[in-house]
Amino acid sequence: MSFHDIGEVACRPDEARVFEHGWQSWSPTGSYRWTDTPPRPADETIQILCYRPETPVPAGTFQGEGLLAIETGDGAVELWSAPSPTEVPSIRVREEGGRLVVSADGPVRHRRGESGLGRALRDWADGLAPRREFPAVPPMWCSWYGYWDKVTDADVIDNLELSERFGLGAEMFLVDDGYEAGIGDWLDPRPGFGDLRRVVDAVTGAGRRTGIWTAPFLVGHRSRIFEEHPDWVVGGAYAGHMWDQELAVLDVTHPEAAEHLTGVFRTFAAMGITHFKLDYLYAGALAGRRHEDVDPITAYRRGLELVRQGAGPDATLHGCGAPMLPSIGLVDIMRVSPDIAPTLHPRSGDISQPSQLGARLTGAAREFLHARWWVNDPDCIIVRPEVEAREEWARHIEGTGGLRGSSDPIAALDAWGLATTRRLMVPTATEPS
Repeated sequence: MSFHDIGEVACRPDEARVFEHGWQSWSPTGSYRWTDTPPRPADETIQILCYRPETPVPAGTFQGEGLLAIETGDGAVELWSAPSPTEVPSIRVREEGGRLVVSADGPVRHRRGESGLGRALRDWADGLAPRREFPAVPPMWCSWYGYWDKVTDADVIDNLELSERFGLGAEMFLVDDGYEAGIGDWLDPRPGFGDLRRVVDAVTGAGRRTGIWTAPFLVGHRSRIFEEHPDWVVGGAYAGHMWDQELAVLDVTHPEAAEHLTGVFRTFAAMGITHFKLDYLYAGALAGRRHEDVDPITAYRRGLELVRQGAGPDATLHGCGAPMLPSIGLVDIMRVSPDIAPTLHPRSGDISQPSQLGARLTGAAREFLHARWWVNDPDCIIVRPEVEAREEWARHIEGTGGLRGSSDPIAALDAWGLATTRRLMVPTATEPS
């Protein structure tokens, strides 16, 4: 769709601040002076992986996905937003003759507030979707930031035992990326991982819950499913390049692909897995030729409904890399920032990429969403000695109400790291900020 002008703000641009809300979990989000250069993708692949690929931002323009607000400098806030979670326009603002002109490529709602940006964002979130009741979520342990894609069943079981020994309080143990044979082949174990059932039995035998990672809408070109079922992928949809391969998108509108997807989660649930981290979800909302002629957001939401159907009504669905507004009402926990990393700054300079800086900035900007639409996930506690600025990261986690999850190899923690992890491993706040 083309952009059309929908309003303007009469203020001095040098006194204004613009709040851009990013498309998905990893998309930078924050408030910027008009003279700032907002975060933009470092290359075309990152545009697909971490931003909204169909609407790259022109130079000299600010852009929010489903939400853009302007602080005028006198305490007032002008806010434009999506009318619903199923219609999410890109909203832009440009300077023109001393005025700020707002445009959008779809329907928007406009509101004006007088009590500052924080109040305006909270009121907007309360108005877009009914607030749900979120019970406190206990803390977890996650394999990713300690073992990456080389995790084994023994690693998880060792950390289960160490968590118990040191009283860290982890109630759920999440087997992250690395257990699977291929991207899309979720039920096939990677040679060298071991036995997923052994992990589930050990965790549940200790009275804890088991979680599993998938990227349910991705199909890697090297996967068995891509080779055997090429008709199950969305035509013309390119989800980027990761894991040393090109990535296709599962067509959840194809009846056989839909049954396969539901069956994967039904199988995991039958094993005793109750927490499902659903990663790289942006792929489900990419445009392309589907078996049914539905728009990308409709297809995305249908895909999450299929996951829920397989996982069961009491399972915990945990979104990541996920389109934010289209996920409302469909996930229980949502990552609200890019990935943390042992380094303070991202390698590319693009704060959508893994880094402590990007995770802190975007996570703080989205703290207002916690306990409104879902439980926020600010990403994991990593505080082993080699983590840069680990004290600052610990303070950021302590200041959030969201999910707490350790992802260090517990044996690698020094005395400070162990004490800090133990202190931070508390249930989520049940009330929004």
